[in-house]
Amino acid sequence: MSLPKAELHLHIEGTLEPELAFELAARNGVTLPYADTDALREAYRFEDLQSFLNLYYELMAVLRTERDFADLADAYLTRAAAQGVRHVEMFFDPQAHTARGVAMGTVVEGLWRALEKSEETHGISTRLIMCFLRDESAASAMETLQAAHPYLDRITGIGLDSAEVGHPPVKFREVYEAAARLGLRRVAHAGEEGPPEYIAEALDVLGVERVDHGLRCMEDPALVERLVRERIPLTLCPLSNVRLRTVDTLADHPLPAMLDAGLLCTVNSDDPAYFGGYVGDNFDAVHRTLGLSEERLRELARNSFTASFLEDDEERRARYLAEVDAYEF
Repeated sequence: MSLPKAELHLHIEGTLEPELAFELAARNGVTLPYADTDALREAYRFEDLQSFLNLYYELMAVLRTERDFADLADAYLTRAAAQGVRHVEMFFDPQAHTARGVAMGTVVEGLWRALEKSEETHGISTRLIMCFLRDESAASAMETLQAAHPYLDRITGIGLDSAEVGHPPVKFREVYEAAARLGLRRVAHAGEEGPPEYIAEALDVLGVERVDHGLRCMEDPALVERLVRERIPLTLCPLSNVRLRTVDTLADHPLPAMLDAGLLCTVNSDDPAYFGGYVGDNFDAVHRTLGLSEERLRELARNSFTASFLEDDEERRARYLAEVDAYEF
């Protein structure tokens, strides 16, 4: 669906399609434990979040050079442009690369090669959000923030991702406080597999401005009321939720009820190479399966720009919102 939209929950490492994985493996002399792209694609069947993460981190071995990261980002931007994306706030996971001996600078400079020309090449404006792996230590997160200092002119904000259960937001209080002092925007995954309490904790302890996922807020009416009152955006990823068994089927997804409750929901793709669709595919799926009307879809698109970190360019935000209003289905 080419409805103009922003994508606010997109892990660039999760856009690694099997074909590109094999291409980069050949370029870098990496042997993948799969016979071919079909065998690798067959492995993209997950029982839960952890089984996905195991493969996700395994395949990162093919990402070695600035050129690799630039090619990865450019491939995503090409697909995103074809599906109506006008603005993306892209997550990346530096710890997953520095742990393999790939320097922070290699990752950021490589991604920036694609991002700095994205508007000219693809018509997409960009922001970069550095995520911490929550199953790593808080000390490692702080070291990662310090290592990012030379690149903060290119990094808009910080996030928190990876295995949620057993790793509450409070674990990262100090690094989020340090990021706030640096003027970085703050988001965090919460309420995907973790309980609703993690959402409240992310707001109260980490000071997040957006909640990534936030699906389980619906279990707590008082939390829903707060999220509505404070206009906290939620970056939902419907196809991801189905693939990782957070909901049994797309027909069971609470998105319609969340919108009816007045929540500021957005639709995104998460890790689209692994979860069966990019953001336009997610819009198509919720339209088809959940019966969302065209005006509901327009609301989701408007929400995506409203929730974007575009405070430094309100003219651009207004232009994107006008494109949504003018779009003809």
